[in-house]
Parts: sequence; structure tokens; C-alpha cells
Amino acid sequence: MNSFVHKTLVVQLQAGDTDRFSVLAHLSYDTADPFAVTVVFSHDGRVLARWQLDREMLGDALRGPVGVGDVRMRPESRGMWQELRMEFLGDARPDGGRHHAVVFAWAPGFAAFLRETYELVPPGREEFRVDDFLADVIAGG
Repeated sequence: MNSFVHKTLVVQLQAGDTDRFSVLAHLSYDTADPFAVTVVFSHDGRVLARWQLDREMLGDALRGPVGVGDVRMRPESRGMWQELRMEFLGDARPDGGRHHAVVFAWAPGFAAFLRETYELVPPGREEFRVDDFLADVIAGG
């Protein structure tokens, strides 16, 4: 049985005061870390950012606003177009502000990806292997 799900979507990135531009969002899910979804944003072969998101939070964001910290998400409608708006706050800038980017994704694409992850590990059936985690910490990993 496959323990990975990977999907690449074209999304729109808006950083600072710039207009939206297209980038790739590489979504991955590994049953070894069943609570997390990794998203790598890239453009012209360069990695722009890598975020690890909570899978449950991502699913909830398709239905309503979530997040109060560095990651905030919510659904948005633009006519027939259903988007998932993801705001990311990054490191501090020299002027005292923080780097800020907004990603607009096609919500049905994210929903399809999540359905594939749910086929591997249904919501509520995730397991955290404490013994494996502690062994890794003790080993210095």
C-alpha cells in the first residue's frame, strides 16, 4: 500500500504590494507523519518557501476561517471560482515588520488532495508513535 500522496497545483502568490503571479505548490503527505501536510512553493525551479501545515486545519480552512498565528486560512468565492486563501507571516524585516505572503489556491484541488490523504489515514485515526519519537530524540535525530 502506498504511504505517500503528492500533488502539484498552480497557485497565485501575492507578496507585499505586488500583483498575483503564478507559482507551483507541491503538496505532500506521508503516513509516517499523519498530522502534517508539507507545501513547497516554487517558481522557475527555485524553492520560495516550505511550510508544514496541520492536515486538520487545512481541511477546516476549506469550510471557514482558521488560524491566529503565522498561518491563517479561509475560503473565498470569486463568482464560480472557489479559492483557499492562505496567509503566511515569516521572519522579521529590518523595518520592524514581518515578511508577508498570501497564496490563493483553487479550493477543489486542495480538497481532492485531502481526500487522497484521508484514504490512507482517515481523520481521527492518526497515531503518534511516542516511543519512536523519544528514541529519535535520545539518538540525537
